[in-house]
Amino acid sequence: MGPDGAQIGIVSTQDALRQAQEQDLDLVEVAPQASPPVARIMDYGKYKYERDIRMKEARKKQARVEVKEIKFRPKIDPHDYATKKGHVERFLRAGARVKVTIMFRGREMAHTELGRRILDRLVSDLEGLAVVEATPKQDGRNMVMVIAPTKKQVAAARAEHPRPREPRAEEPRTEQPRAEEPEAGPAQAEPAKAEPAKAEPAASTTEQG
Repeated sequence: MGPDGAQIGIVSTQDALRQAQEQDLDLVEVAPQASPPVARIMDYGKYKYERDIRMKEARKKQARVEVKEIKFRPKIDPHDYATKKGHVERFLRAGARVKVTIMFRGREMAHTELGRRILDRLVSDLEGLAVVEATPKQDGRNMVMVIAPTKKQVAAARAEHPRPREPRAEEPRTEQPRAEEPEAGPAQAEPAKAEPAKAEPAASTTEQG
């Protein structure tokens, strides 16, 4: 394949290398197990740079999709409920999803509706800040629900973090102001060598007079 992705056809390795060299590009094997193997003419350095940038962006997006977990008991007292709700609000404001778990023990399994009431109350208290992403489901002795920040809250959380992260994405570009600039230095030093050559004829003319 050519640098634009167009099919060149079946050619020998020597011919493919010659074509790559003529365009000052690289010949990269992209499908070595094919018959015949498939290679592409490309700027491999540029390809690696763009690939690294894409991977960094993907990692950033994965880091943002963070899931926190908070656990409640079905007979939680008002003070503990308020404390745990505060933790959930903090997680949501940071842009994280929250897995809320109600833990049942012993005879509490006969009254799972108590856990459902706590989850419904939490959703009501967080109205405008969170949306239910996964509705409550019984998982063994636990009842689990996942809530996520609203779009407005996600946008607000993202607005707080880009400032320290933006310069890091630009750092690889600073390596490209290439080592061509210092070449101007040696070029200016050459006229200084020509000055002694002009002084010799002047000395010979004065001796003849």
